[in-house]
Amino acid sequence: MENIEKRIYELHASMCKVFSNPKRLEIINTLREGEMSVSQISKRLGIPMGNLSQHLNMMKERGILNSRKEGNVVYYKLANPKMLKAFDILREILFERISQERVLIQRAKK
Repeated sequence: MENIEKRIYELHASMCKVFSNPKRLEIINTLREGEMSVSQISKRLGIPMGNLSQHLNMMKERGILNSRKEGNVVYYKLANPKMLKAFDILREILFERISQERVLIQRAKK
């Protein structure tokens, strides 16, 4: 049982690495709208295709994204919509923190 728990922690940490890069966070947020081709994502975010492909592959390896190929076009989508819940909760926490810091700064100025 202990080995399973350790493996879960390893997988959790690996998945969280996706959240450690601002470009990957942008990709997740963009794919909130649904499946998109690599070129659509590249245009939308202004990320060069080579760099974008590295991010997409890393995210696919960690089970964050699924892909499908239609002719020469590769499409990506979120593997699990629950990923957006995690994304949104982290953003809420961030905004709360920023708000609290703003209140402290305002109090310090008085």
